[in-house]
Amino acid sequence: MKQIELLFEKFLWNSRLIVLTAVIASLAAAIGLFYLTSVDVYHLVLHVTHYGDPNLTAEMRENIRAETVAHVVAAVDGYLLSTVMLIFALGLYELFISKIDAAEQSQGSSRVLFIRNLDDLKDRLAKVVLMILVVTFFERSVRMAFEGPLDLLYFAIGILLVSLALYFTHKSGGHAPGEKTESGH
Repeated sequence: MKQIELLFEKFLWNSRLIVLTAVIASLAAAIGLFYLTSVDVYHLVLHVTHYGDPNLTAEMRENIRAETVAHVVAAVDGYLLSTVMLIFALGLYELFISKIDAAEQSQGSSRVLFIRNLDDLKDRLAKVVLMILVVTFFERSVRMAFEGPLDLLYFAIGILLVSLALYFTHKSGGHAPGEKTESGH
């Protein structure tokens, strides 16, 4: 009976390796998003080179400027989403498979990629997702057409809510470097 129990426990422990599929898929998604966003930025730069054309009217220049700002914000959004997938892949690997020795040995590596527990992973992902929402809000606000005072009021309330979300996120993680909170980080 003890032999069956040991075999089952070994099988159970090794079943965590199924997480490798999520790690590889998340890493592939991150690479794909980095590629897509980089191609978009390349085409954006090509598009912006027309801005100096002396034949453009002021209205055409304004349209290029507005489109450029919107595309830059979309690029930031794409890179942030890529980062989410990368952090997620690294976090899952460290939590379920093994610590990444190369990351621990690297002196210049960022602390954002060190994941100690599931709460740590969720916290890092939540902050990046919040930044994606802020960038998306900004992107929509650039394209927004105000038709009356109520639209302006709604816009101001949106800015207030985004600001509060950023404030509380910063406040919740606002402990001194090296200081541990009750959750251990």
